[in-house]
Amino acid sequence: MKLKVLLPLFAIALLAASCKSEPKTEEELIAYAKDIHDRVITLDTHCDINVANFTDSINYTQRLKNQVNLPKMIEGGLDVPWFIVYTGQDSLSREGFEKAYDNAMSKFNAIHRLVKDYAPDQIELATTSDDVRRIIKSGKKAAMIGIENGYPIGLNIENVQKFYDLGARYMSLSHNGHSQLCDSNTGEADGKWLHNGLSDFGKLVIEEMNRVGMMIDVSHPSKEAMRQMIELTKAPIIASHSSARALCDHSRNLDDEQLQWLKENGGVVQTVAFKTYLSKEKSEARNAKTQEIRNQIADSMGVKYYGRREFRALDKALQDSIRESGYLSKINELAKVKIESMSDFPPEVNVSDFVDHIDYLVEKIGLGHVGISSDFDGGGGVEGWSDASETFNVTLELVRRGYTEKEIEQLWSGNLLRVLDECQSVAESLK
Repeated sequence: MKLKVLLPLFAIALLAASCKSEPKTEEELIAYAKDIHDRVITLDTHCDINVANFTDSINYTQRLKNQVNLPKMIEGGLDVPWFIVYTGQDSLSREGFEKAYDNAMSKFNAIHRLVKDYAPDQIELATTSDDVRRIIKSGKKAAMIGIENGYPIGLNIENVQKFYDLGARYMSLSHNGHSQLCDSNTGEADGKWLHNGLSDFGKLVIEEMNRVGMMIDVSHPSKEAMRQMIELTKAPIIASHSSARALCDHSRNLDDEQLQWLKENGGVVQTVAFKTYLSKEKSEARNAKTQEIRNQIADSMGVKYYGRREFRALDKALQDSIRESGYLSKINELAKVKIESMSDFPPEVNVSDFVDHIDYLVEKIGLGHVGISSDFDGGGGVEGWSDASETFNVTLELVRRGYTEKEIEQLWSGNLLRVLDECQSVAESLK
């Protein structure tokens, strides 16, 4: 008799669970996605920083104009930003190495000030997956640190351990330009290489990163450098902010052969929300039209408009003069207003384009090897995920595509933390 009663009740429970997991209306779908977003740990492996935003008077406790800060993270539900110790490539000289080291230390110190002095009640530094889960459970955000460009290592291999002790848990061995450690993807433009992959010192650094437990990042190094890294490493690698080259032919993305290498290595590619790495056609069409409008406005003001690269190429005195005048910002504001009023303006690269890359990568190498990154405050951001306050929209699009909560959790943080655990396990085995 009990069994006869229990069976119908069990069937009703299954039906209720089924209804709950399959929202019918748009409102139900959004509510369902929000529940998932609140439960999973959302982790973004690439958020650049400016030390000017890490002071007593200006810091991440405030809703600044930049893309990532605590108010925007709280609003969008971004739990774990990886703050980036980035150094641009300069000469391979003692002077260059010393300057790069000082720059790196200024960024390490800025991140430590945030978690220790400015907002210890809101954010804490994490160095392990256990740290991440403990900190998030306590109600705080978890900050992690990655190094973009191994250039600040100089020729002192002891700096790998020093940077690890300061909290760095991944490092790429180059950026835009060949470093003393390895060739950069930028060598594709002219076919000129410095090391034909890794330098001899770079090979030692790979071994040292394995020894201390630091993840190897292949987002900026050349394809040949990546191949050699995988041959040498005893641990899985990551691409901290790259997408699929099959969908967007850019040297910063990974082609299918590289993706297969990464899969066989057990690594993870953190799909990046960077417009020009997602849709070359859409970004170029919109950029060209935007530039045309900016130039028209500049002509009407009797000045010259400089894009980011053009501006960086100017001498410092002229840069300072232009900044002081504020006219570039004024042109950008006027252009934005005009663009918003145009119904036929080329469309933005958006969250859907971003998740198209996730879909491709998942199909190509498996869900266990794919993650998420933004490159916020370093040029990243798409329509719908333009800053940390819009982080939920990524989860919403994943739900629309049919990803389950478990799969979304893997994409947002599970896969990356798994690689971190494995790298630290390898380090333990090497002691």
